[in-house]
Amino acid sequence: MTFDPLAILTAFGLIFLAELPDKTMFASLAMGTRMRPLYVWFGTSTAFLVHVAIAVGAGSLLSMLPAMAVKLVSAALFAFGAFVLLRGGDDDEEEGGGKAVTGFWPVYTTAFMAVFISEWGDLTQITTANLAAGNGWLPTAIGSALALMSVSALALLVGRFIAQRVPLKTVKRIGAACMAGLAVWTLVEAFTL
Repeated sequence: MTFDPLAILTAFGLIFLAELPDKTMFASLAMGTRMRPLYVWFGTSTAFLVHVAIAVGAGSLLSMLPAMAVKLVSAALFAFGAFVLLRGGDDDEEEGGGKAVTGFWPVYTTAFMAVFISEWGDLTQITTANLAAGNGWLPTAIGSALALMSVSALALLVGRFIAQRVPLKTVKRIGAACMAGLAVWTLVEAFTL
């Protein structure tokens, strides 16, 4: 196998553009307004790395997963995320940072599970599998992983910017609305397959 920089750039470009309007990018943005962005990024990045490994290793098997069940679980996780954002009271607002302090593992696990479950059979995973078949698994894996992690980082930076300028109560409501919208969007996808 040869190392092909063009294959890496191709995978990066295609996956980056495909992930920008994706629901997991918006989920990262919403989580980044309420949770520690670096912890969220570690969780989303780990999930993306697992999905890239699965896509390049066994891309053809993805079509065998029950799409309806994956979409329903994903919708439930987004709905749960909306509930978590709304459940706290106004006393969550802190002086200075305006962010709730949470531990690494709860944030990491939430971010990992949200991305891990919702990305099954996603356009970027299927695209990664297809690119791996034609361009080799290593350059595709590198380009795809870098693209997915970059989009997540970009969403988290935007989320942090918003969190620093908008009151936490408003951020929570908007984030919950986004997560609820993602839950509905995923349910619509599940029933229109």
